[in-house]
Amino acid sequence: MKRYNILAILLAFFVFEVNAQQVDQTANQYILHDYQLYQKLNRPVYDTKTKFHSSIRGFYADDERLKPYFDSLMNYGTDTLNKRSWVHRKLFQEHLIQFKTDEYNIYADFLADFQIGKDIEGNRSTWLNTRGFQVGGNVGEKFSFYLNGFENQGKFADYVNDYIVANQVVPGQGYGKLATDKQDWAYVTALLSYTPNKYLNFALGYDKNFIGDGYRSVLLSDVSSNYSFFRLRASLGSLQYQTIYAYMLDPGAPKLASDRRLGDRGKWMAAHYLDWNATNRFSVGFFQAVTWADAEVEGKRGFDFNYIHPFMFLRPVENTNTTSPDKMRLGLNVKYELLEKTALYGQFMFDEFTAKEFFAGNGYWANKWAVQLGLRGADLFKVERLNYLAEFNTARPYTYAHFDRLSNYANYNQPLAHPFGANFREFLGLLNYSVKRFDFQGQALYAAYGLDEAGTNYGKDIFKSYNTRTVNYGSKVGNGILTELYTLQGKVAYLLNPKYNLRLELGGILRQEKNSLSKHNTAMVTFGLRTSFRNLYYDF
Repeated sequence: MKRYNILAILLAFFVFEVNAQQVDQTANQYILHDYQLYQKLNRPVYDTKTKFHSSIRGFYADDERLKPYFDSLMNYGTDTLNKRSWVHRKLFQEHLIQFKTDEYNIYADFLADFQIGKDIEGNRSTWLNTRGFQVGGNVGEKFSFYLNGFENQGKFADYVNDYIVANQVVPGQGYGKLATDKQDWAYVTALLSYTPNKYLNFALGYDKNFIGDGYRSVLLSDVSSNYSFFRLRASLGSLQYQTIYAYMLDPGAPKLASDRRLGDRGKWMAAHYLDWNATNRFSVGFFQAVTWADAEVEGKRGFDFNYIHPFMFLRPVENTNTTSPDKMRLGLNVKYELLEKTALYGQFMFDEFTAKEFFAGNGYWANKWAVQLGLRGADLFKVERLNYLAEFNTARPYTYAHFDRLSNYANYNQPLAHPFGANFREFLGLLNYSVKRFDFQGQALYAAYGLDEAGTNYGKDIFKSYNTRTVNYGSKVGNGILTELYTLQGKVAYLLNPKYNLRLELGGILRQEKNSLSKHNTAMVTFGLRTSFRNLYYDF
């Protein structure tokens, strides 16, 4: 009875919260997730005077709390008197093509990413030749759409190129004509968004998702390639709920046919996230995700309609299948705004847990979890637009792995959470400063992780079955070949057109990865003409 009384009190409190607070309009116009852009929105997102669901990304440009800030960023330098020439306005102020009326707004742009560089340590020239486009807009207030596409050729630094060759994927993008030296690939993003009323938003996309307040996420990040998904977001008072049904590919899994008839193996994911802004300063979110194979050698399974219920805890559903091959993961996201413009945040991913072994303190392999702890803020030292982030991430060995690689927590040969996989610790810091059209960014990173010797599995590679593990007890971060990574990175950009982030960018990176067997150094300088808003991670 005591349990039910507590539940009744909690339900009554939620009802009071919903009734006591005005329901915000669920917005519609999606902002592509780009760290450099999003950190410029720190002020309204981490405002102690309002409640904002900062951990559910991407944000919406027509959200009433973000719109003034986002519009000011997009319209920076605009000639309101229209005295500039057509060519000047198209190059530096406006979309290349735009049709705008009271009923609709449609725009299109050419996107270029031309870059040259030199890895001095590796004596290797690098370059990137990307041509792309974007088309987006909205029809009325309820429907919006976005599409971009890129054709790419490039030559990367050795450590990135080694990753591409080993994993047969360009990080965060996809597959193509991948060779041992120069790469050729394509990349596309698409999203349809519909908001029927102020409570709901439906999205159908080929894109990524991100949950959290940090630079990384140990719950769900945008590290991997794009995938197909249907997403529902619902807002009610201090609550916002998100559910994602996704279909992904695993080209590294054994094929079901010796020829091309069946293609790459597929997998499914159902992920639910409930975020509660308990106060203006404190929020807590509950996460759950289940992954399963689309087909096995024994037959095709497809989408499991037991997981279609959006407001249902998935663990009891999974357990109704007495021999379920699926993998469930649970998580927690918390945020507390310590001061004005300053937020403390954290995440906990619960993969597997055995209480008896945990309290025994013997390093049992199946106690698998990941943790994030961070601090971020705006206007450091009272300098406007000087924003910072400091973050710690770790995942125990074998976290995110499963007995079958198709039900691990990954997409297209890349992790769905942290790019290091598991069996790592990471400390990183980011500093951003914007003044007029200049953007400055500095990043420092230290990580320690355990690599596998030939024929071993110490838990970093989440694509290896945990049934092939090397240890049962004594499992700890750094097992295997203890490897340390040091990275310093800086960028200076001059913004030419804010509408599609056209900029001149000068960058530099110092990187060292070392262990008892080898040491790899990178000292690289790059310069380029770049466009678009997207996160592409090469800090691994």
